[in-house]
Amino acid sequence: MKVLVFDIFGEFAHFRKFYTTSSPLSFPFPPPPTIFGMLGAILGIDRKEYLETFSFNNCKIALQIINPIKKIRLGLNLINTKGNIWIPVKKKNHDARTQVKTEFIKNPRYRIYFYHKNEELFNKLVGNIKNHRSYYTFSLGLSELLGDFQFVGIKNFTEKENNEIYVSTIIPISQILENKIIFEEGKSYFKERIPLIMNSNRIVERYEDIIFESQGKPIKVKIDKFYQGEDGTNVIFL
Repeated sequence: MKVLVFDIFGEFAHFRKFYTTSSPLSFPFPPPPTIFGMLGAILGIDRKEYLETFSFNNCKIALQIINPIKKIRLGLNLINTKGNIWIPVKKKNHDARTQVKTEFIKNPRYRIYFYHKNEELFNKLVGNIKNHRSYYTFSLGLSELLGDFQFVGIKNFTEKENNEIYVSTIIPISQILENKIIFEEGKSYFKERIPLIMNSNRIVERYEDIIFESQGKPIKVKIDKFYQGEDGTNVIFL
């Protein structure tokens, strides 16, 4: 299977968790619907269409953490636009701004492994990433957080089954056989519940528990199904 491999990175990222409101927290990596939005921005696919274009019936995607996950909190000044107007000074019952503590990922870098059964669309994405072209502004979760991307290569991956291996990408717990995770010294393991499938009405239809190593180190597990690259890299497609 021919897979596009490329990196996304920036100074800051924020991938808002669905259960936080007043003090927004961030996922440590972009969930699949967010990644599909990024691909839509590169290709110029409308926000009403990209979730269908990149549905799991059409494509496969895997994510590898490259830079260690570092989180910081910064205060954002949000302006009060109640009544569809902004009053730039404080008045009775109206604060001009509200400061909200927001969690960000600092210096994020992720490696994306992408396959699409539509060869024309796949080749167009390869061309845009190779030539560093993006139809819309590329950002990491918020429009203010400008991001960048870099072509790594086109690699061939072969499907394999039922083996105890080191996996370089984040891993859905549902694909781990016998709950067998080999915990090793010097590694930091975390579990995160992320939105996996979102429909065109932007309603999440499925969530998934994910295990990952925060420094980007590979995890040894017994896995149901995985894909091995020509260079020996093992990935799990979400």
